[in-house]
Amino acid sequence: MKELTVTIKRFDPDTDKEPYFKTCTVKVNDGARVLNVLHAIHDTIDPTLSYRYSCASGQCGSCAVLVNGEPVLACMHEATDNMTVEPLNLPVKKDLITDLVPRLSEMAHLMPKDKPVVPAKEDIDAIKPLRDCIECLACVSVCPAVDVTKFLGPTAMRQEMRLALDPRDSGDRIADAVRDGLFTCTTCQDCWKVCPKDIEIPRKAIEKLRSLANKRGFTFPRHLEVAAMVKATGRSVSRDKPTFLEQVGDVIEPYGPVKATVGFFVGCMYNNRLPQTALDAMEVLKRNGIRVVIPHDQVCCGSPLIGTGQISFIDELKKKNIEVFRSQGIDTVLTMCAGCGTRLKNDYPEDKPFTVIDINELLTKYGIEPPAKLPIKATYHDPCHLLRGQGVKDEPRELIRQVVDLVEMPSYCCGSGGGVKSGIPDEAAALAKKRDAEIKKTGADIVISSCPFCEFHIASGTDKPVKNITTVLLEGYREKDRKEGKK
Repeated sequence: MKELTVTIKRFDPDTDKEPYFKTCTVKVNDGARVLNVLHAIHDTIDPTLSYRYSCASGQCGSCAVLVNGEPVLACMHEATDNMTVEPLNLPVKKDLITDLVPRLSEMAHLMPKDKPVVPAKEDIDAIKPLRDCIECLACVSVCPAVDVTKFLGPTAMRQEMRLALDPRDSGDRIADAVRDGLFTCTTCQDCWKVCPKDIEIPRKAIEKLRSLANKRGFTFPRHLEVAAMVKATGRSVSRDKPTFLEQVGDVIEPYGPVKATVGFFVGCMYNNRLPQTALDAMEVLKRNGIRVVIPHDQVCCGSPLIGTGQISFIDELKKKNIEVFRSQGIDTVLTMCAGCGTRLKNDYPEDKPFTVIDINELLTKYGIEPPAKLPIKATYHDPCHLLRGQGVKDEPRELIRQVVDLVEMPSYCCGSGGGVKSGIPDEAAALAKKRDAEIKKTGADIVISSCPFCEFHIASGTDKPVKNITTVLLEGYREKDRKEGKK
């Protein structure tokens, strides 16, 4: 047996004006789950505690709660000392019980065809990655789009895709998905990461629904313009200054001994809109022993097209990018754009002739020259496609702490992804406003990130300077040189 102290958010709408937290200490067996702790509190301390459970074996989804801010199944998640348990971010009926009915009642159901149809094996195999949903609504509780716009949510989109693949169904699932907010999803991937059944909703449902919607003519005009630009120029954004590729040679040598050689994939934003940020990154790499090979024939990775369902010439982009790096014998491709990195890692062929590494991973792998510590308080915005798309969380923080004081804020989508900024700017602006509110709570002087879309978008919604990690590192190096009297 062991003793655990637990804080639980309580609220009874019949008697309480607002929610409050109550702390309890109970004895439970080693390895106890959160649900066991709730049972112990209910049975030995407070029988008025309300929570929901049914199967207690991870199959019904009814016991989903937040533990230390993260959605989990109470019956499957191991309890820890000093944990905080709250209801999901959904309407609360009492204590930890949320009202699931409104969301579940909006879910699509099979509409049988007039004549019986037997699904073929390929139909069953296609449906399989989507059918394990236990309707816990953890995904809905973390969805940024649900908070600011009319969107039925990730599990509704999963169901629409499941039915679209089912030959027994007679409904128009593509039109329904568009009506229900298909294009409001920012593809932040939080729904996938909190799903207890590991259903990859953005890639396996939403992006596939968008590709089907594209064939039906549902794609937003602005998204069509982006695709046309990529096809014509190889880039998804227009240029407004000399590009990065126009300002650099084929190889950038480091100042000292070579620790590693990488090929650099610059991406559309850093090439055409934010070239100085990419140039700053090259200076940091030079300072830290990284030789950088830069193929000048590289083009858009295809991320803006995949995200909006416009995949008709994606394979051409992939083949061209793979060939330009392969032809130069590059076995490691470096990215500093979170979106490009996640596409190259996850959407390009598994047998591509190179590995892909984010710049934060690279610099922490080989270590960096210590910069001067700047008298600045900073907060860090986790790009969705870096944190959830690539699993890169600790490396940026390790670098940031070497140059400024870091104050954390919750990891939350800024609203720039999934074509939302270009297609639904009001939604993107609303999410940027929420991001700014969190920034202000930190009292930070600056915001640091590691994604051009996040940096560009957050800067439009806050009065704080927004900088890339490598730019801040470079400022630290310049301050170090100034103190040492170097030019």
